[in-house]
Amino acid sequence: MNEVVAQLMQHRSVRSFDPASIPEADLREIVEAGQMASTSSNVQAYSVVAVTDPALKRELSVLTGNQAYVETCPAFLVWCADLNRLSRAAEAHIAPGEEPYADSAESFIVATVDASLAAQNAAVAAESMGYGICYIGGIRNRIEEVSSLLGIPSLAYPVFGMCVGLPDKSSGQRPRLPVEAVLHWNRYDAERGHGPVGEYDETMTRYLKVRTEGRKSTPWTKIMAEWLTRPNRLHMMEYLKKRGFLKR
Repeated sequence: MNEVVAQLMQHRSVRSFDPASIPEADLREIVEAGQMASTSSNVQAYSVVAVTDPALKRELSVLTGNQAYVETCPAFLVWCADLNRLSRAAEAHIAPGEEPYADSAESFIVATVDASLAAQNAAVAAESMGYGICYIGGIRNRIEEVSSLLGIPSLAYPVFGMCVGLPDKSSGQRPRLPVEAVLHWNRYDAERGHGPVGEYDETMTRYLKVRTEGRKSTPWTKIMAEWLTRPNRLHMMEYLKKRGFLKR
């Protein structure tokens, strides 16, 4: 196992941060490393809002579901899928009557994937520099208010946030599914993929018992059943269409 793979294998979400600020040069380097991720057709359809202002982080911590670490992390990066910049950059070269497709489902997918790839590159870079990170999907809880607060324009939306900072204490590493459940050879094999799930239930039950000192031991499959039957963020479709996405 080489050093890069070894580092990747040590990833864990960090929710307790040293209050020391992150030098601007480090944040720039982290984002620049993110920019070197693969991007579809070189469209680079993403932007990042680096939030370091304490008052703004406090507001965002409330909007993301009262997650205190959004406020206490030194820097909160909001990763946005962004077709606004692309549309504005290209409009001088689009002939009158020629129709752009920034509002298509495929363009939405491209921008969302681009933002996600860049963010993961940035996460790896941050961890290599000794920082810890935590992705925050709660940025979409009250996404209209987040977009207004941060001035996100049409044809752009916050995909997720990312807390960044020096870890204040070590955190446990959540076990993942066995690779046999995820890796298929040449053709998708649903039965083979489902087979190791029972084993993972046992692994997660043991992990939760230790992490919660016996207060919780819910199997992964039950947690996922609860997740699947919860009407989570059903406002997103209307929001995205209002933003100019997913119109065809």
